[in-house]
Amino acid sequence: MNWKLILQLSVFGLAMGIATVFFIPSGIEPYFWLLIFLVSAYFIATRAPGNYFLHGVCVGLVNSVWVTSSHVLLFNQYLANHAREAAMMKTMPMPDSPRLMMALMGPVIGLISGIVLGIFAVIASKILAARAPAPRSGS
Repeated sequence: MNWKLILQLSVFGLAMGIATVFFIPSGIEPYFWLLIFLVSAYFIATRAPGNYFLHGVCVGLVNSVWVTSSHVLLFNQYLANHAREAAMMKTMPMPDSPRLMMALMGPVIGLISGIVLGIFAVIASKILAARAPAPRSGS
């Protein structure tokens, strides 16, 4: 496992955690995540020593730590900029403890997104391997 790569790619999660609190509305957030997943999948496929799927899952889980921490620590600012999510929290289990609900759901979302990223990384590794020139025999 390349933990340095996993931690480096998880900086996207830190950036998104803060950006989604202050700048990025939830309506366009998935497009940012798609771009991040494509870039991350490329780097996993080119820099991980195999185990592409597992690297993707680990990046998703570490991302969830950053995003969940940002949203929980900056909870009031997050709710001020995300009225739809605030209303949805009132209908979820534990409506009196929305921070706890975020803390519990964050790893679940991280695992799901990590599985998606892992699949992207495996696909990227296959695409890049197919495009790589065949090694020449030494004659």
